[in-house]
Amino acid sequence: MLATRSLLFNALFYLNLVVLMIVGLPTMLFGRKAVFALARLWGAISVWLLEAICGLKLEYRGVENVPPGAVLIAAKHQSFLETFALLKYAPDFAIILKRQLTYVPLFGLYLIVSQQIAIDRGRGRQALQQITAAAKTVFAAGRQVFIYPEGTRRVPGAPPKYKQGAAALYAGTGVPCLPVAVNTGLFWRRHGFLRRPGVAVIEYLPVIAPGLDRDAFSERLESTIETACARLNAEALAKDPQLADGLADGANSDAKAPHPA
Repeated sequence: MLATRSLLFNALFYLNLVVLMIVGLPTMLFGRKAVFALARLWGAISVWLLEAICGLKLEYRGVENVPPGAVLIAAKHQSFLETFALLKYAPDFAIILKRQLTYVPLFGLYLIVSQQIAIDRGRGRQALQQITAAAKTVFAAGRQVFIYPEGTRRVPGAPPKYKQGAAALYAGTGVPCLPVAVNTGLFWRRHGFLRRPGVAVIEYLPVIAPGLDRDAFSERLESTIETACARLNAEALAKDPQLADGLADGANSDAKAPHPA
């Protein structure tokens, strides 16, 4: 039953994405905000499909911590789920993404019109300078910038691998940083098509105010996010120990339930 529901969800999820991209083409004539409205519609439909078909509910916590205006949103990235779920509380944002994504037919046009920050990750320090310059323009307009501090999806419980991008933006722009913790990877895993039932949590944590040096900020950001993620993972495992199969090898091994025969 789990596989059947997951297969049905995946089919409808991608069908919805394709249909909205085609039907929504006229939104590009009206600029960035119209494209964002379409993106939030995609996110809302996707969240509804998850609950209706897979029994996977999404819970938002700490919404009162989301400040208005310019803010750096640094979110843990465990699955594709948060890619659309985070759209709900970001009214006018730019995501830092690989430049290659702007070359994807149709999808890339939406990224360009919505004024996202596309970078060449292979340029090292120059890429950080490019990110900072682009982010300053976004922040000056009172918008938000999304960054995944580890640069890619990480399996729940895996050792953290935070990169320099978030610290460079924080230090170079002087805006507050909003850390975001998740346990989404336990339900929608990095690899595989199963969508497990339960309650996935996205938690907005207290803002880190400007003024810390880069090292202090990096330590604060990693500690804040990782501590909260561990708490959210433990909470989910207490309700459904079988979710422990989605943890990284060696993480919380005592909580792992045996595979059914």
